[in-house]
Amino acid sequence: MDDLNTLATLLTKPEPSSEAITRSRERLQDRARGRARRRIGWLVPGLGLATAAAAAVAVIATGVVTPAGAPASGREVLLMAAASAERTPQGSGTYWHVEREWSNVEIPRVESWTGRDGRRWTKGEPGDSPDVVVPARTTLMLKGAEVSFEDLERLPADPEALKARIAEIKGPDSDMSESEQRDDSLFPLMALISELPTPPEVRSAAFRALAATPGVENTGAVEGGQELLIPGSEEGDETKLVVDPETAQVSRTNFLITAEGGVASSNGSIRVTTGWTDQPPQ
Repeated sequence: MDDLNTLATLLTKPEPSSEAITRSRERLQDRARGRARRRIGWLVPGLGLATAAAAAVAVIATGVVTPAGAPASGREVLLMAAASAERTPQGSGTYWHVEREWSNVEIPRVESWTGRDGRRWTKGEPGDSPDVVVPARTTLMLKGAEVSFEDLERLPADPEALKARIAEIKGPDSDMSESEQRDDSLFPLMALISELPTPPEVRSAAFRALAATPGVENTGAVEGGQELLIPGSEEGDETKLVVDPETAQVSRTNFLITAEGGVASSNGSIRVTTGWTDQPPQ
């Protein structure tokens, strides 16, 4: 946790003035003279705090100095999001509200509201009347199994322990969902960071678990954050994820866990908006 605490401190500090940066650079240049055998990049005017934080993550997490101005890797973006998630309050409200909007305009927007007592309402689900809020047949789901707010709060805050706990979760034998049949924890981890009302320390653990996934790639900045590609255990399972490392918010993806534990996919993207609200289902 020391690396995350250090990064959190970096992210909350105000950005230095250009004059302070220039003075620091000159001091570093003076010290660097005569020591050509070691080369370390320094902060230069015009670089934002996010770039500095990305470099800090590289040093803390991998021991490798990231050159100034180099883009953060996929792993570094997820580690930054983990630090942000851990220090972001969960919020409060009467209902946990989730909104999904497909890039394909022919697919209707889907909304859900879940009360703290587990009751849930939806609007726009396939088979339901458009623009009509109806009581849902299921409550919060993880890997095809019903979970309560208390269940989510009891999940481990350690990445490896979290993955082990996910592996133990089983849905009904008569309804083996696609997410349950898979032998990896990718989609459940995605659900924990994107749609479920997960406590800050558990969201942080989920981001760190995803950061340990081999082959995570950052394709660059897009609307809403950094676009990451996360390879799955099966051919063609590559997940596209847009995450803002400063807020730990997932804004878009191409795979989501359905209410019943199945997997919804899109050739384009699915915009996800979540949060607590006191506004009743409407």
